[in-house]
This record gives sequence, structure tokens and C-alpha cells, in this order.
Amino acid sequence: MKKLLTLSIAVMAVAALSARAGDAKDLYDQGCAKCHGADGKGDTKMGKKLGAKDYTDAKVQAELKDDAAFKAIKEGLKDKDDKTLMKPAEGLSDDDIKGLVAHMRAFGKQ
Repeated sequence: MKKLLTLSIAVMAVAALSARAGDAKDLYDQGCAKCHGADGKGDTKMGKKLGAKDYTDAKVQAELKDDAAFKAIKEGLKDKDDKTLMKPAEGLSDDDIKGLVAHMRAFGKQ
């Protein structure tokens, strides 16, 4: 009985993680891809205009810190002249934002 319970919990955890990964992709596609591109390269009209980074580039991935990416998504991003480059994400939980950061990281592994 204990083995069955443990197995059930493990299956539910894997399903929840898979759902979150899918949710992160959906959130990215809805809110981020316009500038950062569906492929993470930032090769879009808005991405070029705002200087979006290429998240498929190993050097960009190495320089990217998860806490900085989390903060940028949560609070938005401004340039040195206080011009808004990226608006803060609205209506996202911290777990949603962590999922987005993980999704961004996946671009470096493609």
C-alpha cells in the first residue's frame, strides 16, 4: 500500500511539473515572444528595436543570472535613461515567473 501511495504521489508530481512546463511555454508565447521571438533569438521587429538578447547564445545564457531574469520579468526593465524596455508581467505568480526563466534557459540547450 505504501508503494502504491508513493508511486501515485510521484506520478502526480511529474504531471504537475509537465503541466507547469507547458504553462510556461504558453505564458512565454502570449507575453514574451512578441519581442523575444518564439525561438528566443530576439529577432523580431520589437526585439531589434529594444535590443532583446539572443537566448540561444551560450554567452548570453552564461551571463544571465536567474535572479536578475526573475526580477526583470516581475518588475520590468528600464534602460539607463529610465526608458521602459520591458513592462512588468502582470497576473503571474512567482512560480509562473520561475517557469518562464526555466523556459528561457531551455533556449540555450537547443
